[in-house]
Amino acid sequence: MLHIFDNRNIADRLRELKKMSLFADLKRRELRVVDGFMHQRNYLGDEVIFDEGEQGEAFYIVLEGKVLICREGQAATPIATLESGNFFGELALLDDAPRSAQARAAENCTLLVLFRGEFLGLMQSHGLIASKIAMQLARHLGARLRAMARNGPGPL
Repeated sequence: MLHIFDNRNIADRLRELKKMSLFADLKRRELRVVDGFMHQRNYLGDEVIFDEGEQGEAFYIVLEGKVLICREGQAATPIATLESGNFFGELALLDDAPRSAQARAAENCTLLVLFRGEFLGLMQSHGLIASKIAMQLARHLGARLRAMARNGPGPL
């Protein structure tokens, strides 16, 4: 159960966020601001987080557990298996295109979720923080594109 005012829980989330390249440039105070825009969600093993073709509305960070990225109905042969510290669905922050794959909990998991509307709110209220995140996101996507050009399509 999520305890909104549990300082230990917030401290744990901030530590996990700081480990991620996407938030590496943020100071602790800035991480607290970002954390305020995020929602913690729990999913049961085999529960669908989002479906292929669904409108992308949120970005996800795996805090605990594992998530499979797969084609719909093909969970046995995932495109990627994501664990604690990994993130997915980041293109939803940038556009409203349909999801290119399904995300499914491989086991019970806890995710942090940032909805596009809240990211836009972060951009309006804390432009410097949002620009730091957007720059890291651009770097991440660029690295993924370069890797695909070298090796062909691979895990997300």
